[in-house]
Amino acid sequence: MKLTWFAASLLILITLFAIFGPLLSSHSYYETNLSLKNSPPSQEFWFGTDELGRDMFTRLAWGARISLFVGIASGCGDLVIGVLWGGIAALSTPKIDNLLMRIADILYAIPYLLTVILLMVVMGSGLFPIILALTLTGWIGMARIVRGEFLQLKEQDCILATISLGASRSRILFHHLIPNTLGTIIVTVTLTIPVAIFSEAFLSFLGLGVQAPMASWGTMANDGLPALRYYPWRLFFPALFISITMLSFNLLGEGLHHAFDPKSRR
Repeated sequence: MKLTWFAASLLILITLFAIFGPLLSSHSYYETNLSLKNSPPSQEFWFGTDELGRDMFTRLAWGARISLFVGIASGCGDLVIGVLWGGIAALSTPKIDNLLMRIADILYAIPYLLTVILLMVVMGSGLFPIILALTLTGWIGMARIVRGEFLQLKEQDCILATISLGASRSRILFHHLIPNTLGTIIVTVTLTIPVAIFSEAFLSFLGLGVQAPMASWGTMANDGLPALRYYPWRLFFPALFISITMLSFNLLGEGLHHAFDPKSRR
């Protein structure tokens, strides 16, 4: 549990950094000063400057907003589509269940990042296209997990009694199945968010994500890679924030898994 609280504390700090970070700096997001380009971390520039003399601290805070927004928005999309898809499959006839899950299996067989890259090429780069691309490909794991949990719950006496009393499928889904699998759903969401954050960083690193003058951690890492030998802080800080955020979400998900599943604590 200590690691779980530690991970939650780190995520709170990163969120506060994203919200209030630009307010703590005396330099604006778009401010450039070529005479101060590639300045190392100092009292004036806490994380140094980039090739245009822009404050890395301020840009990292704005990048945190973009990366967290993409991760959380994609996670919410995966939650809605995955729960509905898995719930409909579990409550439908065997033929419809088989059809829905074979569609999911076909999509799952296609490499995740390849699908996202193809969608980004078709829809174009930008913040909302990348969220849509990640959502359209990230719900499959949620759907399979939810379907498995719902199929187990359907065999319990309380659910069978509800079905025999003539309750509608929507009532069974929203009043009985989802509340009883809420722990599993929450854990799955906390594990899909870091995948979305990394995917966004990777796509932005390739130049398919957000475009200038906006900057996410991925674009900042891409800008800092050519300067790694002489100005390592330009790559170090974006990579550090990506790593800490992904590690925190994974530790939080693991801790929640142990909290919601008594069997895992034995």
